[in-house]
Amino acid sequence: MGEAREVMNRITDALFRQAWDEAAKLYSSDAVADTPDKGEVRGNDDIVAWNKELIDAFPDAKYEPVNEYEAGNTAIDEGFFVGTNTGPLQGPTGETIPATGKRVRARAVDLATVENGVITSHRFYFDQLDFLGQLGLMEGTE
Repeated sequence: MGEAREVMNRITDALFRQAWDEAAKLYSSDAVADTPDKGEVRGNDDIVAWNKELIDAFPDAKYEPVNEYEAGNTAIDEGFFVGTNTGPLQGPTGETIPATGKRVRARAVDLATVENGVITSHRFYFDQLDFLGQLGLMEGTE
């Protein structure tokens, strides 16, 4: 296992344990995250805050891995985000969406590039229509 894979495993574990300080230390201070809902998020504290918003909306969230890869200094995870929406969601334009109480199981892929033991770039991908549909927030997709 290379450094990228080891750091990816650590960040995934820290985020889902809600160990926010630990997670922040795994990102470089000038790290960049590409997110499906908020676009580019810069800086370790803001990246962790973005993740915290999601976990706060799904406090029982778990990650179910399907495939794990490593290519050079980049680790790639494919799996499912699973959780129950019991907290408000923050929308892409800052609006608050009340909790639906619904459980989701959404396929997700993320790629983390690691340099000198910290993540410098993290790209998160998931199907927003499927995610919102499972929450009952997209007409005709429940």
